[in-house]
Amino acid sequence: MIRVGLVGAIGYGGREFMRLLASHPEAKLVAAAEVESGKRLDEVLPAFRKVYDLTLEPFDPEALAKKCDVIYIAVPGTKSMLLGAQLRAAGARVMDLGSDFRLKDPAQYVKYYKAEYTHPELVQEAVYGHVPYYRDQLRDAQLVAVPGCFPISVITPLRPLVEAAAPEIPVVVNAISGVSGAGRALAEVFHFPNMNENVKAYKLAVHQHVPEIEQELGGKTTVQFTPHVGPYTRGILSTIVLRPSKSIDVAALYQRYDNEPFIRVLPKGLMPDLTHVRGSNFCDLGWVEDERTGNLLIVSVIDNLVGGTAGMGIQCLNVAFGLDERTGLNFPGMAP
Repeated sequence: MIRVGLVGAIGYGGREFMRLLASHPEAKLVAAAEVESGKRLDEVLPAFRKVYDLTLEPFDPEALAKKCDVIYIAVPGTKSMLLGAQLRAAGARVMDLGSDFRLKDPAQYVKYYKAEYTHPELVQEAVYGHVPYYRDQLRDAQLVAVPGCFPISVITPLRPLVEAAAPEIPVVVNAISGVSGAGRALAEVFHFPNMNENVKAYKLAVHQHVPEIEQELGGKTTVQFTPHVGPYTRGILSTIVLRPSKSIDVAALYQRYDNEPFIRVLPKGLMPDLTHVRGSNFCDLGWVEDERTGNLLIVSVIDNLVGGTAGMGIQCLNVAFGLDERTGLNFPGMAP
């Protein structure tokens, strides 16, 4: 049995991770560290009554490293770097559900996150947790940067095609996320009266996921990324416009995903729906060629809390410990 620890249990990502792990046949949550230490987990999160018999404990990297085979960090961006460094110094195997170890260029981290990259020595150690492209490295990785939710919805459909993108024309991405993508921290913009029957675009031209996306596309294209938030709880739908520089066989390029357990490429012209992936680890994508404009239009959908966070973390765990990647994740989306 794989002994799992979690730092940051009460945020949305941590909660979803615990929910998925509860049904994993080969892994068990043995420690949950949180600022509300001393309280029972099910006292703070009643949804976990009769699921976990754990008391929240203070963050002690040495103690966690001794009792856990792998430790997950689920805290807001810019908050996990110090925690991860302390856990690695204690000899722990670490998987970060946050953003602090994703960018290989510290200057990009400073620019987009407005924070100092305090442990640049960890940049080269961290393996990006996008399983289809880093499967071999993940088997031995001691520090994993689980991808972001918006990036997964963009990188997955674009990476097989990026070689064909016209370099002088940015790839345009318009993506909309449910409110849970902002985390549990309170903000007036997300209050019910402000979000109900409303859609907002935000962080235009400065969103912190832009360098992550461009990094994982090999720096081969510029991405014009505009995120939106909509009045629903979970899910991301991304619409991507790519101008090919040459004629390409899109279906043939997407065949590299035929054996990927959680990527479903739809037939040409059939577009995916959020209800098909909600609550699951799947990324569904569809595409169509616009003969009038010469553009390739791609639509992808994921559940931002599963296919973009917790589920990706479980899939990385399965790879790292030699399990079938579908273990604990082999279920479809929830509809209705």
